[in-house]
Amino acid sequence: MHYVSTRGRAPELTFNEVLLTGLARDGGLYVPKTWPQLDATTIASFAGQPYHQVASQVMAPFIGDALPREALDEIARDAYARFTHPAVAPLVQVAADHWMLELFHGPTLAFKDVAMQVLAPLMDRALQARNARATIVGATSGDTGGAAIEAFRGRDAIDIFILFPEGRVSDVQRRQMTTLADANVHAIALQGTFDDCQACVKALFNDLAFRDRVGLAGVNSINWARIMAQVVYYFTAATALGAPARTIDVTVPTGNFGDIFAAYVAKRMGLPLGRLVVATNVNDILVRALAHGRYETADVQATTSPSMDIQVSSNFERLMFETGARDGEGVARAMDALKQSGAFMLDDAMVRAMREDFTAGRADEAETAAMIQRMHEETGHVVDPHTAIGLHVAQAHRSANPMVTLATAHAAKFPAAIEATLGFAPPPPPQVVAQAQRPERAQVLANDVTRVAAFIEEHTRACEVSA
Repeated sequence: MHYVSTRGRAPELTFNEVLLTGLARDGGLYVPKTWPQLDATTIASFAGQPYHQVASQVMAPFIGDALPREALDEIARDAYARFTHPAVAPLVQVAADHWMLELFHGPTLAFKDVAMQVLAPLMDRALQARNARATIVGATSGDTGGAAIEAFRGRDAIDIFILFPEGRVSDVQRRQMTTLADANVHAIALQGTFDDCQACVKALFNDLAFRDRVGLAGVNSINWARIMAQVVYYFTAATALGAPARTIDVTVPTGNFGDIFAAYVAKRMGLPLGRLVVATNVNDILVRALAHGRYETADVQATTSPSMDIQVSSNFERLMFETGARDGEGVARAMDALKQSGAFMLDDAMVRAMREDFTAGRADEAETAAMIQRMHEETGHVVDPHTAIGLHVAQAHRSANPMVTLATAHAAKFPAAIEATLGFAPPPPPQVVAQAQRPERAQVLANDVTRVAAFIEEHTRACEVSA
């Protein structure tokens, strides 16, 4: 399996090269050169299989001969043994023909664990084979950072630096990044928004000399392996509900577009998914882009769903590439326009192609709180604000197909929002209680790429190897 950049100006890479590279050297994102296909018999066989077995089968075509199959089987088995639910990603029915897919049973209580617990050992093996070190730099709007730090903590070949927007993540999310004492972990509180964090990370990747000096690698959903691992739970959910004999709709609360792009990938692989519903909060650039064909940033508004407080959705670039006949030059021009003016127009044919698969809706703060209240009253479930947004949007986009809405985080990660709505905070799981007792360790930095780069270069061990 080989991979190509969405901007068409970077060389094709193998899976291990993409795994350790993250962002392409032309600023683009990698996608497979061709989409692997799974036939109906194979898809049907997933029903009832353990999650780790399905994961191996879905991910194997993307990895190819970069890793022996028995090694992939071992990685998947060990990764998902850490989850607290035997199904890993269980379905819970909340209404007639409407299910939540619970993705918060991993070590940091969010869907990011599903991919990150696989990504870390994959990267570790690839680095060991090269006798190399890597410096991971990532940006987080809340959940990615904690999941990445938990997965990569203590690994000898890797130092990890996670940027999060100071004061714009929940206390639980922050402590998941700042209370781990491992020497290879560095939490950076950036004085800005998540988009500032993401822009800083992209600038570091685009500084090719810096990138080479520190062995820069990424764990945000710019890294293809993250998307690959997230594809799996669409197969397990759909086959549990009767696929491929039945078509399933999905609603995904999303900010950076990675999680719902994984649904698109599953569909391209042969999974019969119907509507792919994008659910956002008031930071609704994706809703506006799909409705009007204009991708235009606006000021980020802080909400009770901070993981979605985003105005630049990185993975939308992958969709543009796919729906735009893989015209890398066209994508590059659009991204240049976004950088220069904060906006670009989507081609009419591209918008029509997107609308064949995607639809979108948003929920404001009042609608989010109302859904949290409604779910508790009607089902007894306490859902986090991101999941509530998904459930709210799903109501307006129901079809004759069963609907699966992704529950992306445990409600205990957002106790203030839940208490403000329901009058009580959800009981914290043991790991949250333990983290609340530990001292925090974070570096506060100005929104300055030069300062961030200097801090990373000062603390990474990769420079010792290159020297």
